[in-house]
Amino acid sequence: MQISRPSIMKKLFFWLTSLLALSLLTGCEALKITNLTPTSYPENPSRIYTITLRVDLNDKDIVPGSVDPRLIIDGKNYEMAKSATGPGLYEYDYRLPNGQAALAYYFIVKYKIAFIQREEPREVYSELTRVNIASRYVLSLETNRGPVGARVSLLGRGFTPQDAIYFDSQPIRTQYDSSTSLSFFVPPLASGRNYAVTMGSTSGQTSVGTFRIDSSTLSVAPQSLILRTGESQSLTFTIANPAPAGGLLLDVTTDVPESVIMPEVVVPAGQTMVTVTVQGGHPASGNLYLQGFGTGEVTVPVSVSN
Repeated sequence: MQISRPSIMKKLFFWLTSLLALSLLTGCEALKITNLTPTSYPENPSRIYTITLRVDLNDKDIVPGSVDPRLIIDGKNYEMAKSATGPGLYEYDYRLPNGQAALAYYFIVKYKIAFIQREEPREVYSELTRVNIASRYVLSLETNRGPVGARVSLLGRGFTPQDAIYFDSQPIRTQYDSSTSLSFFVPPLASGRNYAVTMGSTSGQTSVGTFRIDSSTLSVAPQSLILRTGESQSLTFTIANPAPAGGLLLDVTTDVPESVIMPEVVVPAGQTMVTVTVQGGHPASGNLYLQGFGTGEVTVPVSVSN
């Protein structure tokens, strides 16, 4: 069988045309869309969340005014408006129904391409995207450094009395203030270094940031206590710098807890000293200990007799 030369040329032309068209479709996008919406939003009282899209026009033959971005959520079609923040940006403020903690959506952008004697409609789809609404989150630490005993607040939302703060995975003294505020006292750990701070609860742990423990000095007067059972004596603690906001907790411990009766020691905010009354209990000899000051530990000998 003989194949004519014109027939071969027609087939070759058809193949070349098809390959050229395919390369144009895959190698150049007339219109490109980029989703600028975060994948997680902190919950807000109005339950309105902004979905943002950027549209880049890469073809001069796109008909002016034909670009029509649409937001699709739960099968409903919402027209997106031009954003005042910049060219090519479109937004839609979506009100999330009560009871929902997430939403799934995608974009459809319709436009037209101008040819010599006609205009051809086209459209571009985005992939399905999910946004989670966080009802529990941490905004910031009140400060990222301080001395041992300083009280530091943690601001956020969704806190519970079961929450605890950790320094390098070690639980520290935590105080629940409200659903939007949590406090902790800087633990008596080695000063001059940063610690990873996390918040933990039954639902897992959340990274908060880092905290640096600064060195500080403290003096105690008298330097030892000699008491009889039932007798009281004043003990004064003095720090080098005024206590920070919230006061400075001095975590005093003892190896003879039945022999030493004393209140919690807190230097008031802005003050440099505090005096407490120590009462003798059961006869014994031991020490009061205070970690995190000076060379690492302050010791006050205590003797209680009949």
